[in-house]
Amino acid sequence: MYTYKIHLNKLPEGGYAVNVPSLPGCLTYGENVDEALAMAKEAIELYIEELQDRGEIIPDDSNTLEYSLNLEPA
Repeated sequence: MYTYKIHLNKLPEGGYAVNVPSLPGCLTYGENVDEALAMAKEAIELYIEELQDRGEIIPDDSNTLEYSLNLEPA
Protein backbone atom coordinates (compact mmCIF):
# COMPACT_ATOMS: atom_id res chain seq x y z
CA MET A 1 0.00 0.00 0.00
CA TYR A 2 1.24 3.44 -0.91
CA THR A 3 0.31 6.70 0.83
CA TYR A 4 0.18 10.05 -0.96
CA LYS A 5 -0.54 13.55 0.19
CA ILE A 6 -2.45 15.58 -2.37
CA HIS A 7 -3.11 19.29 -2.64
CA LEU A 8 -6.46 20.55 -3.91
CA ASN A 9 -6.51 24.18 -4.97
CA LYS A 10 -9.86 25.85 -5.64
CA LEU A 11 -9.72 27.64 -8.98
CA PRO A 12 -11.29 31.08 -9.51
CA GLU A 13 -13.22 29.79 -12.53
CA GLY A 14 -14.51 26.83 -10.53
CA GLY A 15 -13.33 23.31 -9.87
CA TYR A 16 -10.17 22.09 -8.21
CA ALA A 17 -6.64 21.60 -9.47
CA VAL A 18 -4.94 18.60 -7.87
CA ASN A 19 -1.21 18.19 -7.32
CA VAL A 20 0.63 15.16 -5.89
CA PRO A 21 3.91 16.68 -4.60
CA SER A 22 5.83 13.42 -4.24
CA LEU A 23 5.05 12.47 -7.87
CA PRO A 24 6.47 15.28 -10.02
CA GLY A 25 4.12 16.23 -12.83
CA CYS A 26 1.20 14.25 -11.40
CA LEU A 27 -1.56 16.81 -11.87
CA THR A 28 -5.26 16.53 -12.51
CA TYR A 29 -8.55 18.42 -12.13
CA GLY A 30 -12.09 17.90 -10.86
CA GLU A 31 -15.28 19.93 -11.03
CA ASN A 32 -15.85 19.35 -7.29
CA VAL A 33 -13.94 17.83 -4.37
CA ASP A 34 -15.32 14.31 -4.88
CA GLU A 35 -14.44 14.32 -8.58
CA ALA A 36 -11.01 15.83 -7.84
CA LEU A 37 -10.28 13.02 -5.35
CA ALA A 38 -11.41 10.35 -7.83
CA MET A 39 -9.28 11.89 -10.57
CA ALA A 40 -6.31 12.07 -8.20
CA LYS A 41 -6.63 8.37 -7.41
CA GLU A 42 -6.71 7.51 -11.10
CA ALA A 43 -3.75 9.80 -11.89
CA ILE A 44 -1.69 8.27 -9.07
CA GLU A 45 -2.49 4.73 -10.21
CA LEU A 46 -1.42 5.54 -13.79
CA TYR A 47 1.73 7.27 -12.56
CA ILE A 48 2.71 4.26 -10.43
CA GLU A 49 2.00 1.90 -13.33
CA GLU A 50 4.34 3.92 -15.53
CA LEU A 51 7.09 3.87 -12.88
CA GLN A 52 6.69 0.09 -12.53
CA ASP A 53 6.90 -0.38 -16.31
CA ARG A 54 10.17 1.58 -16.31
CA GLY A 55 11.53 -0.34 -13.31
CA GLU A 56 11.86 2.88 -11.31
CA ILE A 57 11.52 3.36 -7.56
CA ILE A 58 8.01 4.28 -6.45
CA PRO A 59 8.07 7.16 -3.95
CA ASP A 60 5.42 7.45 -1.27
CA ASP A 61 4.53 9.67 1.66
CA SER A 62 4.03 7.02 4.35
CA ASN A 63 6.93 8.42 6.42
CA THR A 64 6.11 12.08 5.82
CA LEU A 65 4.46 14.30 8.39
CA GLU A 66 2.61 17.36 7.23
CA TYR A 67 1.40 20.34 9.21
CA SER A 68 -0.32 23.57 8.29
CA LEU A 69 0.73 26.71 10.10
CA ASN A 70 -1.29 29.91 10.16
CA LEU A 71 0.74 33.07 10.61
CA GLU A 72 -0.54 36.56 11.19
CA PRO A 73 0.97 39.25 8.95
CA ALA A 74 3.64 41.34 10.66
